[in-house]
Amino acid sequence: MSEPRDRILARLRRKGKGRAGGIGRSGVALSNRCPKDLVGEFQRRAEAMHAQVYRVERSGWTHLLERLCREKAISNLLYGPDGPLGEEIREASRQQQGLPDLVGFVQEIEVCREQLFFEIEAAVTSVRAGVAATGTLILWPTPAEPRSMSLVPPIHFAVLDAGAIHSSFADVVEKKGWNRCMPTNALLISGPSKTADIEQTLTHGMHGPIELVIIVLT
Repeated sequence: MSEPRDRILARLRRKGKGRAGGIGRSGVALSNRCPKDLVGEFQRRAEAMHAQVYRVERSGWTHLLERLCREKAISNLLYGPDGPLGEEIREASRQQQGLPDLVGFVQEIEVCREQLFFEIEAAVTSVRAGVAATGTLILWPTPAEPRSMSLVPPIHFAVLDAGAIHSSFADVVEKKGWNRCMPTNALLISGPSKTADIEQTLTHGMHGPIELVIIVLT
């Protein structure tokens, strides 16, 4: 491992044990909190960043997805047929749960660019981990679920296992062994896309999804 990377990881570990990375609003170190408390803290932080967070039992998440798509009048949904959620989504569609038209991401971006940017209304992806201290999602894009799925459609549904929520980013790095095998393209997402002009007027959805909907599987 390179010397600069060693220094970066060392700083992350120190912050995770100190005041910046692992402290919740109550002043109690999140690393000492139970999993249920981590989920609650994650939800509070994510909603403060204008994300929408729903908790649901694992067996009912596709029903929730269907309801949210119906409420938001979504007519098509991009998903990764070979990704972690592919089989469950296809099964829900076969059972006629009321999901919108499914669009599988099975082509190179150069082939489906027009459809992706101008026709797709929403996408659903899996999530590698969550950070309770900041309400941040960590995605690890793959060919089955490329990064464009979470960056381009106006609405992004992110499905997160409650057991994958960690106290801090440093905790994720340590427990996932990133010091031994760093991902080549990890995405850290905190709320929907946003930007501000010189007058500090905050606008959502300028460079990516205008809505981030997090479904936490409990």
